[in-house]
Amino acid sequence: MGEKILVVGGGIGGLTAGALLAENGYDITVLEGSNEWGGCAGKFSRKGFLFPVGATLGMGFEKGGIHKRVIDYLNLSVTSQRLDHIMTVHIENKMQIQVLQDRLEHLNNLKSHFQRDKLAIEAFYKKIWKLSNEVKKLMIKLPTIPPQNMREWTFLLQSLSPSSLKLFPYINQTLLSLLRSCGFEEDHLFTQYIDGQLIDSMQTTSKHCQCILGALALDIYHEGAFYVEGGLYVIAELLVHHIKEKGGQALKRRKVVNVNKKGNEWVLSDQKGDTWHGSHVIFNVPIHSLREILNPALFEQLPLKYRKNASTPTWGAFTMYLALKEDQSLDKLPLFQQVISQENKLSDGEHIFLSLSKKGDTLRAPNGFRTLTISTHTDVNRWFNMENYKENKLQLEQKIFNRTQIAIPTIEDQIIYKLSGSPKTWERFTHRPRGMVGGFPQTRHNSLFYSLSHRTPLKNAWLCGDSIFPGAGTIGASVSGYHVFRSITNYNIQI
Repeated sequence: MGEKILVVGGGIGGLTAGALLAENGYDITVLEGSNEWGGCAGKFSRKGFLFPVGATLGMGFEKGGIHKRVIDYLNLSVTSQRLDHIMTVHIENKMQIQVLQDRLEHLNNLKSHFQRDKLAIEAFYKKIWKLSNEVKKLMIKLPTIPPQNMREWTFLLQSLSPSSLKLFPYINQTLLSLLRSCGFEEDHLFTQYIDGQLIDSMQTTSKHCQCILGALALDIYHEGAFYVEGGLYVIAELLVHHIKEKGGQALKRRKVVNVNKKGNEWVLSDQKGDTWHGSHVIFNVPIHSLREILNPALFEQLPLKYRKNASTPTWGAFTMYLALKEDQSLDKLPLFQQVISQENKLSDGEHIFLSLSKKGDTLRAPNGFRTLTISTHTDVNRWFNMENYKENKLQLEQKIFNRTQIAIPTIEDQIIYKLSGSPKTWERFTHRPRGMVGGFPQTRHNSLFYSLSHRTPLKNAWLCGDSIFPGAGTIGASVSGYHVFRSITNYNIQI
């Protein structure tokens, strides 16, 4: 076996790095503190039903997508279905908008809902497609941002083309500035629809979302959105299997509580008192966890932005999980839906995202049943300073349920089992500090050249996951894991 590499956390980012490194002869040990693989893309089982802990809309499985590239490189197989009708967005009871895979069909559908704004919508999407097209050219090589050394700067410059200059005027712009250039203001119903799309992927709205990344987030649905049989946790379990197949270790219920360095060797201690030694350590945990587990003297060697962000809270999620009886009404529904408040509030039940299991997906539910995951953003601090926790939890459950009835009117008669989880639940089961999920909002101050790099000044210490560029979701986590793999192998291997 080659160099010994320790991975702290069994989320998608760390497992991607670990599996790619294991494929190339490195000796990998993954230590996961919880009972499941996948982190925020994990799962749990209750009463014969399997629930993905988060949303299950799959991206990056199209040709050239990061998951497709990793899966093909490792010779793995995932059962997925490309969606022509990606989701339905309900703006309260006022409007239902179908998000369609085909760009022109989607554009024409939007124009039919906003008749007075047809020309403005067309102008907006032409700008979105133009920006996204330039970003996708860069995604072929996946340069590291922000570059930290000469190799990374050289690789970034080599990834650019003359047309990349089109991106530069937008680096310090927000997506709202692009909307305004087309005639839309913050309180416009179309802007509210756009904000609903952004909050799930960018963790912020058009008012603060970095323009270039926001454009990519809106357009990437049309590259390919997929339903993955079972859920996105399947990717995590395949990567774990590959690590083991290549001679590595992957251990659950091994929460790392201390990370130190002795000479050139990293030394990790877990909650059981066992120690682990390696030449490299990959942190696949939120940046907030480093303050808890990294030796204080080492933590102080991190750049100021890293230390500051380790104390900056991010969003949490409140999630409901339902087991439903199958009937014909569910067959007519899209598998993914959003419900957005007309007041354009995007947390605590005002905006919800629904993920319904496909009929016949027996990995998630027995024949004749389905599972449904419903999530909403929430302020984590609300749940840790709450006197009436149970009462507030019940109130939010009812609010979410009322919004769910907009998308699934018959749901009350179909429920056979339900449970819910607040950020406290997420903290308990995923070990994320205060249950924070989704990484930092992709504002101008947290994205691109202002984002956190996977590379640290601590020799052979690496970061990946949703806190690190390019941010949230399994796509972002996988890309950060790939950057770690490429750096450890000195850019000698591309996928």
